[in-house]
Amino acid sequence: MADIEFFFDPMCPWAWITSRFVVEVAEQRDLSVEWRFISLAMINEERLNATPEQAAELGIQLAPPGFAAIAAAGASLLRISAAIRQAEGNLAVGEFYTACGNLLHKGGRSATFWTAADGVDTGDALGEIARAAAISPEIAAAANQPQFDSVVRTETDLALERTGKDVGTPIITFDTTRPNEATMFGPVISRIPRGEEALQLWDAMWIVARTPGLAEFKRSLRGKPSFD
Repeated sequence: MADIEFFFDPMCPWAWITSRFVVEVAEQRDLSVEWRFISLAMINEERLNATPEQAAELGIQLAPPGFAAIAAAGASLLRISAAIRQAEGNLAVGEFYTACGNLLHKGGRSATFWTAADGVDTGDALGEIARAAAISPEIAAAANQPQFDSVVRTETDLALERTGKDVGTPIITFDTTRPNEATMFGPVISRIPRGEEALQLWDAMWIVARTPGLAEFKRSLRGKPSFD
């Protein structure tokens, strides 16, 4: 059993920042991380598929422009991640997620997806990631193989069972011996804490996450994401 479970969608910049914080802590504390899946496409199915009339009837907001491209790319990358886990295991998933984040977020490619709805070509981002991660053509082909959606949906459902709905990514199980009590959405941070600062934040979050009865601790103001 891993010490930490981290549920991610590769397209989420906030999850990427938090994942680097978790990696920083794991390396300093010799903790193991299990990389698990949560799909923004699946979380937002109603918003993505509803007409304006249906959205008004259901009382939901339609997905913003560009989000369909983000969701579709994330779904493809999660299929690849599931294929990698099946073939090579958890550590390889973590390496692939690192390659995704370096190209998409540090490299600035994910920003192009937000304008895709306006007809801007997002290019061969999946191909670029596959080459950067040095995955085989067989693994890369999983992007278009819906049979991998079942494991992604199972883990998305599991994450939401632990936190409740109306959350996004990242979701972290801070203590895998108490998964139903120690799983939280966040922290959502705009920069990556390093060194002692990372350990201090982790210790604080670990206490918060394991506190019985605590449901929410939040502010909506956030800075521009920094991937350094």
